[in-house]
Amino acid sequence: MDVLSLLKTLVKIESPSGKERDLAEFILNYLSELGYDAFIECSNVLVSPEKEFLIATHLDTFRVLAQFSFDGKYAYGTGVCDAKASIAAILLALERINKPNFGIVFFYDEENEGRGSKEFCAKYSPKMAVVMEPTYLKIANVQQGGLEVRIKVRGSAAHGATPEKGENAIEKSIDIINRLMKIGEVKASVQYIKGGNMEYYVIPEETEMRIEFTFKPNVKARNILKKIEKICSNAGLDFMVKEMHDGFVSGGVAKLLENALQKSGLDIRFFEMPSWTDAVNLHYYAECDTVIFGPGELHLCHTRNERIRLKDIDLATKVLVALNDLLKHQF
Repeated sequence: MDVLSLLKTLVKIESPSGKERDLAEFILNYLSELGYDAFIECSNVLVSPEKEFLIATHLDTFRVLAQFSFDGKYAYGTGVCDAKASIAAILLALERINKPNFGIVFFYDEENEGRGSKEFCAKYSPKMAVVMEPTYLKIANVQQGGLEVRIKVRGSAAHGATPEKGENAIEKSIDIINRLMKIGEVKASVQYIKGGNMEYYVIPEETEMRIEFTFKPNVKARNILKKIEKICSNAGLDFMVKEMHDGFVSGGVAKLLENALQKSGLDIRFFEMPSWTDAVNLHYYAECDTVIFGPGELHLCHTRNERIRLKDIDLATKVLVALNDLLKHQF
């Protein structure tokens, strides 16, 4: 199947988190027709998962915001880049490879709780892995740490014409955001804030916020959490940690991937992955030397403008084929 037809088929099979089964079945049948002994386990699609080197990506997407379209250069639509371009690259590479020297896994639930990779790590222990995510075809040899918090801010309602008689929860939230933004060594991303009512002429008594913090591997998540706790406790706020992990730096697997890019004629460029990926679970639960790489522009993912250049899928496919050749001498 050509790259455009395959990608369109993959995207047309909607697979938001929790509804990956149809896509898993399609991939299973596709691989079976190629002669691979693929199977589904814990909702993950696997091929030779016992091998010491692993190529992985995920099945699920963000909720559907845009349908598939193509302008002759770029394909658009939810999931087209994150991560169905990577799925396509893996499938196309397997069409060209006579004997894979790596195992394959398509994880479920990456966009939600990361259960697919966590369950995989409970049974399998690969030594090295390439997790395919949109990295602009750069080698993401650094996975940044991350910490996501949910904060509830309470004030006191009052008539909108007499704000001095109450305590505006939105204004308190802005003050807390400004203080959190000043925490050193992190990048703070305010992703959600809700409070007030368009129908009632009052200052709001409550808001909710979601804020994510990312930081380099030398910064520990627990130290950032202490700073957040201090700011929130001094302000009398309720908050909950939704997700927290330290970052890490890839080892020898990054050099193997670099050699594959060189063999494929691609420029060697590096990248720090700021978003959580299944690489975190592989690194910490399976003690696997993991690097992140793939086609697509991360900054457009989860938006209505998500897109992928078809040429980049072809290039990623080429890299996987070259990597497979290099692994003949490694494992």
